[in-house]
Amino acid sequence: MYWPDPQPSGSDVVAQDRRRHARHTVQVQVELHEDGNDVPMRLETTDLSRGGCYVQLIMTLPLGARVKATLWLAGSPVVVRGRVVTRHPQFGNGIMFLEFEGDGEKVLQRYLDTIRT
Repeated sequence: MYWPDPQPSGSDVVAQDRRRHARHTVQVQVELHEDGNDVPMRLETTDLSRGGCYVQLIMTLPLGARVKATLWLAGSPVVVRGRVVTRHPQFGNGIMFLEFEGDGEKVLQRYLDTIRT
């Protein structure tokens, strides 16, 4: 009889999925707009990847919130739609990038390629 190898479950699967793209510890200016709120939040990332970023916030956004983010990469704005995927109260949020405007994805990838060590 064949017994398959156990598959990761629960948080193990999520942790693997979140690490599809290399993360870089880098402070990049970002302006966040939560959908339905016209007041921008001007912040800095603590880490950045092709798949998303983490920002420090005392008043964190709720899980699942949709946001529009403008990242300032070497003086060039990159606009992306995203969703809040992690929430650490009084500390910050993880934002998953869902859709880039224009050539934003290429601009981000070029930027990340230049900071790799």
